[in-house]
Amino acid sequence: MTPLMDKYTDRHHPDYIPGTFNIYSSPDSESDVKSGSTTGRLKTDKNGVVLIPQPSDSPNDPLNWSKWRKFLHFGLMAFITAFTAATSNDAGATQDSLNEYYGISYDSMNVGAGVLFLGIGWATLFTAPLASLYGRKITYLICTILGLFGALWFALAKRTSDTIWSQLFVGISESCAEAQVQSSLNDIYFQHQMGSILTVYILCTSIGTFLGPLIAGYIASLTNFRWVGWVAVIISGGLLIALIFGCEETYFDRNKYITPLTYGGNPFGDDCADDRSSVGLNEKANKPIEQADVAGESEVHELSPPADQLIDGASEKLKPYHKRVALITKGSNLKGWGFKQYPKFVLFNLRMMLYPPVWLSGLFWGIQDVFLTFYLTTEESYYYDPPWNYSDYGVAIMCVPTLIGAVIGCIYAGIVSDYFVLWMARKNNGILEAEYRLYFSFATAFIGPAGLLMFGIGTERALSWQVIYVGLGFIGFSWGCSGDIAMAYLMDCYPEMVLEGMVCTAIINNSISCIFTFVCSDWLSASGTENTYIALAVINFAITLLALPSFIYGKRIRLWTKKWYNDSVDLRDFL
Repeated sequence: MTPLMDKYTDRHHPDYIPGTFNIYSSPDSESDVKSGSTTGRLKTDKNGVVLIPQPSDSPNDPLNWSKWRKFLHFGLMAFITAFTAATSNDAGATQDSLNEYYGISYDSMNVGAGVLFLGIGWATLFTAPLASLYGRKITYLICTILGLFGALWFALAKRTSDTIWSQLFVGISESCAEAQVQSSLNDIYFQHQMGSILTVYILCTSIGTFLGPLIAGYIASLTNFRWVGWVAVIISGGLLIALIFGCEETYFDRNKYITPLTYGGNPFGDDCADDRSSVGLNEKANKPIEQADVAGESEVHELSPPADQLIDGASEKLKPYHKRVALITKGSNLKGWGFKQYPKFVLFNLRMMLYPPVWLSGLFWGIQDVFLTFYLTTEESYYYDPPWNYSDYGVAIMCVPTLIGAVIGCIYAGIVSDYFVLWMARKNNGILEAEYRLYFSFATAFIGPAGLLMFGIGTERALSWQVIYVGLGFIGFSWGCSGDIAMAYLMDCYPEMVLEGMVCTAIINNSISCIFTFVCSDWLSASGTENTYIALAVINFAITLLALPSFIYGKRIRLWTKKWYNDSVDLRDFL
């Protein structure tokens, strides 16, 4: 009989379902765990939570990095996320200065925002293959350099076209924070930690998104719009130096190492050795990899190297510093220079568009960016005039309640959800389902629309500032909560396709945002502020309720997409 744990750890087990994990080891298994051993049962943490993925014993495995190395890398990723989000949202705060110098209209800035969203979404698609072929680090360097160029162009802008096209490069710079950052974080942290990790990621996105315009508004008011660009240039230069000397590569091919899930050890105990032989593992162990690829067979055991070819990571030495921070780390599947593989990876990444959870994630996250465009446009259109008569500072400070709401939403859907899903797993005999994350979306189905109504109606009818600011706080809560849920759910559903999933999510998210950005001003003019925000509230409610069919049918969908998922993971190593 096949061991019970096989269907949770072996992708090609008949009963395996992606996104369903046995997150807790049984009492018997816990007593037999050998810390740091590849011959014991599945590795767990001190609380008995099964480590997913199972780490190797190599000191170069990012999962085995010390806490301070993980913290430093996480801090660098967090700064990239916050900074690129800030530079992507600071142009609107310079509107008065741009209009004063060159008569550039707010409609033109909206066009620039649309170009920016296109740059973010589609650059994510074209930079992602670089992370698979040449390591994660090179994508951060390329995006930072292009972001520096975009900020320099904006600082030297003299025409409307300068302000628009500079945003394309600024958008490309943020693309690394849309997929590669999540992939890097997934490289160094375990599955059960990702909710909390994504909380910090979304929080950094929120800080950049909401404080970026605030800081840019102050800079533009005290100087002029050019210094918004120059400050970004200076910070980009410092970030580039920090990346070159401080960013360690997280790419690591764990398939080459002995872990409790490879042939080098039996994670289920010696009593299960005969069972594993009965499913044909030993017979398939010596089949050449090339034959499996040509035959188009999808069983993971045929695509894995025999046990005697796996590396004992415990005997490895830590790579020297210059190799850990190398600009390029060749992927194990790189052929030559990778020029022929690159277009294959671009098309391969688009395969994730076939997966319904990707669309749910893209819609959840994308609609929040749409609301960002609308309420920032509304603030610029209304709050400089009576009865508010806000200054540039006053309008910029309106980002603060939104940020406060986003922080609360991140904690709710991230840190609290991590504890919740583990609690649910305990009640479910240790089995964790990806849909447990969706429980937290139901609060946003009411809080998000309520915030849009309070802000939109309050603005149109000149209600008290308390109503408007609480509405902004509710919108921020929905922003933080929806982003965290969207990413955590997708990463739980397809844990070995994180980069590819985030690429498609970014394309969906930013394409939606681009479309709405181009129609934003016309819609507000045609329907009026109050009616527009009522419509947005209905859209928000409807999209958030998509979590309900996903909650009910999500596991069935994951089962339906199992073959696509397995084939994709196997194919990726042979492109």
